[in-house]
Amino acid sequence: MPAFLQRFPATRPRRLRRDAAVRAMVREHRLHPSDLILPVFVLEGAGRSEDVASMPGVQRLSLDRLLPLAEQCLTLGVPAMALFPVIDDARKSDDGREALNPEGLVPQVVRELKRRFPELALMTDVALDPYTAHGQDGLLDPSGYILNDETVEVLVGQARVQAEAGVDMVAPSDMMDGRIGAIREALEAHGHIHTRIMAYSAKYASAFYGPFRDAVGSAGKLGKADKKVYQMDPANGDEALREVALDIAEGADMVMVKPGLPYLDIVRRVKEEFGVPTFAYQVSGEYAMLKAAAANGWLAHDAVMMESLLAFKRAGADGVLSYFALDAARWLREHPLD
Repeated sequence: MPAFLQRFPATRPRRLRRDAAVRAMVREHRLHPSDLILPVFVLEGAGRSEDVASMPGVQRLSLDRLLPLAEQCLTLGVPAMALFPVIDDARKSDDGREALNPEGLVPQVVRELKRRFPELALMTDVALDPYTAHGQDGLLDPSGYILNDETVEVLVGQARVQAEAGVDMVAPSDMMDGRIGAIREALEAHGHIHTRIMAYSAKYASAFYGPFRDAVGSAGKLGKADKKVYQMDPANGDEALREVALDIAEGADMVMVKPGLPYLDIVRRVKEEFGVPTFAYQVSGEYAMLKAAAANGWLAHDAVMMESLLAFKRAGADGVLSYFALDAARWLREHPLD
């Protein structure tokens, strides 16, 4: 204990907890709507909305149904949306070539959202799993092993298509070696010097991704296969620092840890080690388990939502991708001192 601290009763820590105004004055960490990014699932077509059964309150939406969500983000002060496509099975292939289509779903949605809401930041996923017939994030060799360098070539093309559509941030989530450097080089070479890269630098082979894979339609394609040969082992922490260091050196502007709550120790280590903009993804499984517990009356929905999000800030995250983003922003507007 520091020498300057006096003992009870000269020091009573509860004095600073007695009322809301003083608690707000001495609060060490704060959550603000600008800390949040809303992930959304987008469908082809028009007039379409589909509930995601494993993610209560989340829907897959066609562009016209997505526009009101974009407007809500701006109204509530949430500065960014992350787009995840739901691709029709007929467009999926072993090589994921639909990801390179400049008239595909993601480029079309980016162009229209930027036309209508230029001040809303958009982030796009650079990965092949929504586009592959096998549900993996890369190309396969004859034995089923995910090829690294060949996959990176496709990812570079995908990132270029997204940048040319006008996206603000590309977010490679594939965990292939060297992809950040290759994407950065291609963006620079083609004049996209302002396109940011948010790298999924420490993405673990986690069991918390199940509902997301349901939402984008890759779960059925993946079957009993896993992604352990390219995503990180949940037992490893030092390796995360090496991955982050490599991505920063290759040109990442921001880095991400995924999942979130089970890996707050990694968030803290990354922020302390590198001091770069550090984000965390409160993934679908984290969202689903809190929603399920609240629906059963086992937890208070808003209280655990806000406590979980604040934990990211306390750990050192500069921002959080969360399906709770709009609900949390509304709560913050209604409870300015809490």
